[in-house]
Amino acid sequence: MWTSNKMIGLYIALGVGAAAVLAWVFVGKTLRTRLKMERAIRQDPDINDWLVVFDWTPKVLYIPTIVASILASVVMFLKGTGLPVLGSINPEVIGGVWFAVFFVNFLVEEYNISIKILLITLVSLGFFLLWLHLLGWVMAFIRLFKNLAFSISATGYLLVGIIGLLTILISWLKGLFFYVTITPNYMNLQEGPTETGEQIGREDYNSRVDTSDFLERLLGFGRIIITFRDKKREPISLLVWRIQEKAQLLERVRGKFAIDLQQQGQLHQS
Repeated sequence: MWTSNKMIGLYIALGVGAAAVLAWVFVGKTLRTRLKMERAIRQDPDINDWLVVFDWTPKVLYIPTIVASILASVVMFLKGTGLPVLGSINPEVIGGVWFAVFFVNFLVEEYNISIKILLITLVSLGFFLLWLHLLGWVMAFIRLFKNLAFSISATGYLLVGIIGLLTILISWLKGLFFYVTITPNYMNLQEGPTETGEQIGREDYNSRVDTSDFLERLLGFGRIIITFRDKKREPISLLVWRIQEKAQLLERVRGKFAIDLQQQGQLHQS
């Protein structure tokens, strides 16, 4: 029993967990994470306005698909239990709704859809449906989608949701060590778990906010783009969540200088 395959697998899992805990205990104090940086700046009396951001993976835009996958998985599991309320639900209907959410998410991630393009698309679709109605082909067009017969098992939906959540979690963990700190006097580019980074003066870079993707903006995301005076350096584009709040913070940070309290005291004395 103690040497069975299941027990060996359990030993490996416990060993990996113990190694991770020991590594965090001994190495955690040397790590320079985004959270530690935010705490240090918050405690600095000389800095009142600051911004720490990192680049989310574009796959974070698939959050509606992840939520739809988990809900579809729950519905399919409950349907398998034989509940009368869910017994009449067609699995192909669930699959069709899930596919529609996924397709919209794909368009949001793949293309920069401005509100102008969105309006043109909706108007064009309306004229197309009107043309089909005049010809009497609307129902025939709708029946084309019924032939897809798209259906996934409860386990399949759950697997899609878990993979999506893991992708977002990995992006967040990466953002702990690869991030940008912007203060009134400088910008710090952090590129690693230790003090590997670069400090750039405020006069050597410019920043702007891009929320031209309307559907991306509806999900609360936008991009902060940083360009450098040195034209040899490539611009940095950061996909940021809660872009409205971050844009306001960025505007305040870039609109002022910070002066050390000690220097202020000397100026008053003189």
